[in-house]
Amino acid sequence: MKRKLSNARQNFLQRRYAVSLGRRYVLAAAGVMLMGVLGCSQLNSSNSALAESPLPQSELPMSDKAGFLDTKLVAANTKFGFNLFSQLLVQDRNKNIFVSPPSIALALAMTYNGASGSTQEAMAKALELQGMNLQQINSNYAELKASLKKTDPQVTLNIANSLWVDQNITLKPAFIQNTQEFYQAQVTNLNFADRDAARTINNWVKENTQGKIDKIVDNIDPLQVVFLLNAIYFKGNWTKKFEQEKTAEFPFYLSSNEIKEHPMMSQSGEYKYYETEKFQAVSLPYGENGRISFYVFLPKQNSNLQSFYENLNAANWEKWMSQFSKREGFVRLPRFKMDYEAKLNDALSALGMEEAFSNNANFSAMGTNLNISEVKHKTFVEVNEEGTEAAAVTSVGIRSMSLTISTQEPFSMIVNRPFFCAIRDNQTQSVLFMGSIVEPVS
Repeated sequence: MKRKLSNARQNFLQRRYAVSLGRRYVLAAAGVMLMGVLGCSQLNSSNSALAESPLPQSELPMSDKAGFLDTKLVAANTKFGFNLFSQLLVQDRNKNIFVSPPSIALALAMTYNGASGSTQEAMAKALELQGMNLQQINSNYAELKASLKKTDPQVTLNIANSLWVDQNITLKPAFIQNTQEFYQAQVTNLNFADRDAARTINNWVKENTQGKIDKIVDNIDPLQVVFLLNAIYFKGNWTKKFEQEKTAEFPFYLSSNEIKEHPMMSQSGEYKYYETEKFQAVSLPYGENGRISFYVFLPKQNSNLQSFYENLNAANWEKWMSQFSKREGFVRLPRFKMDYEAKLNDALSALGMEEAFSNNANFSAMGTNLNISEVKHKTFVEVNEEGTEAAAVTSVGIRSMSLTISTQEPFSMIVNRPFFCAIRDNQTQSVLFMGSIVEPVS
């Protein structure tokens, strides 16, 4: 039974354990769906092993676990997500970052169905999909997507895919069939020369993110012939909501050594908690069954977010997930709301996908003389006393090249300085969102 801390006890804990959360925290709820969903590779036989670490035990009882998901796909998506995130930390250093690895993975998985030869090999390497053939990848993505639909009465998680094709181009029937059969993609032919074409695509984006993201296509270049889109919308109420009357202005310590006053939510109770010499971490569950949780990793005062990121990878993430245990404590978390947008060409090229953007790209399983022009990602997130609302959209633009180119004492965790955060589905072990919050904005 949860016990309330006395004011004196709470003050003692805050003095002893207070940790300022400054200008940077990472929100890992990216696209509440599958961080283990990513492309498909026919290049290696199904007997070829994907190097993987043992996955951590889920926080849910064994009877509630999905038994059909391929752990290799989940492991691959997790590794890809953290690899991509590390590239974005370089690209957007000292900025708030919030991404949905599953959204990016799903859009690229559909695109992967059109890749051949060395382009397919490059995408498989970047997406960590070596050792799985195309059928395995597609089937497991379909199963993962289906599993993520069944979350909790207090949690909404919607995932949608679409394929937009210029009316003047013909795509391979098998490619279109795979996007429909395994990804339930809405397939639409449009006149890309029509000024309303971009508006039609953006209306789909707005509808499938509940209006949180209203545009992904600014304008359509004359060489553009295909858009592959994924949209994810998540809304979850905390299992234990923060009381609004306890929200108050407290200092938040930025990486620049500046201090800003910011609305902070406070709560005491029993939480899944993990602590090392370098950081504190807490899991805040959503809904009735706690299948999806919001994870906050706060570097201690003798460390910082940059040092934390040096050790943030898939292997350590899996190890950390297995170390959480229930413990009484106090949490103070900033209320925040933000949008994020990134062009992913450079980050994906750094992971090995450069050929897919070049004139040497081979997407012959999709159509003739095609390459990727741009991979664009946009997100929204709001964390408040009620819970969390998040949305993500990923667009892969394809252009034609033919025209041109327990016994412990209660903890206290004051998130008042930059931190990393993530939203994770504890049943499939998929990281839905992740983020770096260096300065909360409300």
